[in-house]
Formats: sequence, structure tokens, C-alpha cells
Amino acid sequence: MNKKHITLISLFTFLGLSYSKAALAICPVCTVAVTAGVGLAQYLKIDDTITGLWIGALTISTVLWTVHWLRRHMDIDFTGIKAVIGALTYFLIFYPLYVTDIIGNPLNTIFGLDRLAFGIVIGSIMFLVGEKISNIIIKKNSGKVNFRYQRVVVPMSGLIILSIIFYYLTKG
Repeated sequence: MNKKHITLISLFTFLGLSYSKAALAICPVCTVAVTAGVGLAQYLKIDDTITGLWIGALTISTVLWTVHWLRRHMDIDFTGIKAVIGALTYFLIFYPLYVTDIIGNPLNTIFGLDRLAFGIVIGSIMFLVGEKISNIIIKKNSGKVNFRYQRVVVPMSGLIILSIIFYYLTKG
């Protein structure tokens, strides 16, 4: 990913946030934080595994925002729609990365898997887990957050911790 790609991701995120109303799925600050993480990782020339963590989180955020928007604006049955939107979103991310040889280089692997693809999958899972943990905390607290920006801090904490772990695993 180069600066042009980062700029486009940031632009689309900004435009999406500019036209969206408050959502219960993922907060706008969280989406911006994930986008900033991707840009920062590329700028600092951080390992693709770590960049992938943030791309995965951004992907999940995009899927959840899209599903939330569709639910609010369309009168259709949403059974299975999240899976279809998720699959389409991941295809739109992985396909260009694959055909441009960013993903698939046999010399760019970790644990026998492509570094960027591995990071995207792990980052997606971690972001979902962080969001679920935040929702559980809110549910146990009578529908209220325990502290300001909890919906941002909890999912981002997992990504930051994994970024540090992968930094030391891939260092050297």
C-alpha cells in the first residue's frame, strides 16, 4: 500500500463519516482511529502483519457501518445480509491486493501464511472480539459505558496489544 492508497482510504472514510448519523454499530472515532493506524503503519514501514491487523479492523468497521446504514435506509429482510456484505467487502480488499502481487509473495510469510493476509484475518477477529467485550461491559452496566470512549478504547486496546506482540515476533 502506498500513500495514494492511504489517501483514498482516508478520503472514503471521511466521506462516509461526513454523511452518516450516529450509529450503534461502531463509532466514527473508532473508524478514524483504525484508518489512522493503517496510514501510520505504512508511513513507519512497519511489517505487513501489523498493517494487516489494522486493515482487518477497518474492514470489520466498514462492514458493520454498511449493514447499519442498510438497515436504517432499506426495507428488506436482513437474514444473512451481514455475511454477504462481509464476503463482498473482503473480496474487494483481497482481490486487488492479490492481482497486484501485494498478497501472495512466497517470501513474505509468517507461520507459512502471507503476512498481510494473516494480519487482516487476525485484526478482523480481534476487532470483533473487542467490540463484543465492549458490548458485554455495557450490557452489564445497564446499557451505559463505564468510561468515555469505551467503545473506542476496548477494541483499539486489543489491536495495539497485538501490534506490539507482532512487532517483536517479526523484528529482526
